[in-house]
Amino acid sequence: MGADQGLTRLFYDGGCGLCHAAVRFVARHDVKGHIRFAPLGGETFLRLIPAVGSPLPDSLVVLTPESRLLVRSEAVIHLLICLGGSWGLWAALLKVVPRSLCDGLYDLVAKVRRHLFRPPAGVCPVLPTRLRDRFDP
Repeated sequence: MGADQGLTRLFYDGGCGLCHAAVRFVARHDVKGHIRFAPLGGETFLRLIPAVGSPLPDSLVVLTPESRLLVRSEAVIHLLICLGGSWGLWAALLKVVPRSLCDGLYDLVAKVRRHLFRPPAGVCPVLPTRLRDRFDP
């Protein structure tokens, strides 16, 4: 496994409206531009993520600069830390909540997300031109 030096990779479900909203949120608030984006199962994902023993979630998966693969609430906490500022405070609050509770909530939302959010028109979220170069196939 490998990630570009200093970059966090956020892999997302290209057919999920909530995942697209999450990607737009992260891209908008990542002022340092240290997070890159690519769809789960896409070219970049297949190149950087070898087959793993246990199945990965079909919503969001994070690959850290240290090549750690994060899922569920751990991925969300990592992203909030990457965003910095007051988002880091939210991450600190989530860290004190038992992981089983956070992951349970994550799983519940992931289970109903397709019923609550309309599917997007394409795999990549619609973003301002200045952010589009941070997306990989």
